[in-house]
Amino acid sequence: MLRGLVGELPQLFNDRVDLLSLELQRAGRAVTQIVLLVVAAAILGVTAWLVFWVGVVALLMAAGLAWPWALLAVLLVNLLAAYAAVRHVRLLLPQVALPATRRHLRFSPSPQPPAPAPGARPNENRDERSDLAAASQPANG
Repeated sequence: MLRGLVGELPQLFNDRVDLLSLELQRAGRAVTQIVLLVVAAAILGVTAWLVFWVGVVALLMAAGLAWPWALLAVLLVNLLAAYAAVRHVRLLLPQVALPATRRHLRFSPSPQPPAPAPGARPNENRDERSDLAAASQPANG
């Protein structure tokens, strides 16, 4: 009986590897479709964004504003929004480095948490439990 089980182990392993292979192929096709759909959605979103701002320029011009000033107003609004987005990304970057995990995995942990990054919020350097609790809550966005 034991010899029979040992004899079946390679086939069981092969079955698991075949299943993994098939699932990875299916996952690869799904990822390809997801990427294509995201690209299509991005193109459509940019198109809608441009049409929206063309409409805003048209409304500003209909209200009597000269077209160069209307374009400048739209440009400034978009630059301000882009600046705000980049600033927010820079505030989120330290979280990508997994600071609590890195502190736990160090061989000689430092007695103090690292100094806050320039422009970081004061409460970003908490202990690991606070980091984990904050990570489990949805982002305010």
